[in-house]
Amino acid sequence: MSKPYIRLNKDDAAVLLVDHQTGLLSLVRDIDPDKFKNNVLALADMAEYFKLPTILTTSFETGPNGPLVPELKEKFPTAPYIARPGNINAWDNEDFVKAVKATGKKQLIIAGVVTEVCVAFPTLSALAEGFDVFVITDASGTFNEMTRNAAWQRMSQAGAQLMTWFGAAGELHRDWRNDIEGLGTLFSNHIPDYRNLMTAYAKLTDNKPLA
Repeated sequence: MSKPYIRLNKDDAAVLLVDHQTGLLSLVRDIDPDKFKNNVLALADMAEYFKLPTILTTSFETGPNGPLVPELKEKFPTAPYIARPGNINAWDNEDFVKAVKATGKKQLIIAGVVTEVCVAFPTLSALAEGFDVFVITDASGTFNEMTRNAAWQRMSQAGAQLMTWFGAAGELHRDWRNDIEGLGTLFSNHIPDYRNLMTAYAKLTDNKPLA
């Protein structure tokens, strides 16, 4: 049964970055490591560009999962940072749920490592509490395509929308006329080929190329 189109709204969305930890990142094998980290940082830049409330969380940092990727902490120095002592499902942590609900947002954009656990569990929990959840597939990673696809199917069947960071950015922006250079810079910083488009645009419009 088809469901109504629920589109992302920059005024009603928050970003949850779940367990992008140095140890866990070493487990990601369903996407090239360099591409994966680029996608995670692209999602972070997207959150910053659209001024979306962003929550960082980690699980068992003192264990093999390791600390949060430093670039995320540097980008969001004042964001809620929930270092969970042991909860596998972030939604089982009271401080995390409080931080999510304190944003006042109905739409949750989630990405994390690994997909079938750190992303799927809070996604299913948030859906059960009535949130609209958008999973950023290319900023989430896991062991292999089989485990990834099983997680995607489970979340999708429960009502989550599966998207890429690029698709999410386009849906949040709605209209190029809102800001051509700003969105173009976001895309160009993470998609080398997109810089060619913006360079051509600058040539045609006599604007300066993007820095």
